[in-house]
Amino acid sequence: MNKLTFGAALAVLAAAMPTAAPAQRLSAQPIAVVDTDRIFRECTACRAAQTQLQTQVQQAQQRAQQLTAPLQTEGQALQTAVTALNGKQPDAALNARIQALQTKQNTANQELAGREQTIRSTQQHVQQQIGTRLGPIINTVMTARGAAIVVDRGATLAVSPTLDITNDVLTQLNSQLPSVSVTPLPQAQAQGQQQQQPQGR
Repeated sequence: MNKLTFGAALAVLAAAMPTAAPAQRLSAQPIAVVDTDRIFRECTACRAAQTQLQTQVQQAQQRAQQLTAPLQTEGQALQTAVTALNGKQPDAALNARIQALQTKQNTANQELAGREQTIRSTQQHVQQQIGTRLGPIINTVMTARGAAIVVDRGATLAVSPTLDITNDVLTQLNSQLPSVSVTPLPQAQAQGQQQQQPQGR
């Protein structure tokens, strides 16, 4: 009886106590999603720039083959000559050929490294130009859609198609930025020109 009476008393007490207010629900603010990977693949300026960059990469690869093929041939010939000495020291003429090959290799490596740096700088410049214009466009579309926040499609697990504003952003980007400069970053370009200038008079 005591247990039953005590339990009944608790029930009455609980009913008499004011119910705690539920946690305030956050107001539903629309979220917009942009697929930036798709934009950088499909925008008009992006495709044109990518085509030019691929051409630059192919030219760099062809130049690498032009430089390395004769160096490899000369290197094999020198290796054969050194092996034929059976442990003897190379004479002055052979040493001169070895040093000349090393100089050519260093020069070739510097040229190829410069080409690679130029291509990377060009890629960064293209992305910079697109990113600079892309930010304001996303903000404009976000405001027009009444969204409070925009997230990248790559940072989500699942998205309703109604939240995706990629098409609107892509349309405006193509209109406002039909092309970009496919050149190295201005600073890198200036440094390259300085390196090409002769030292002294």
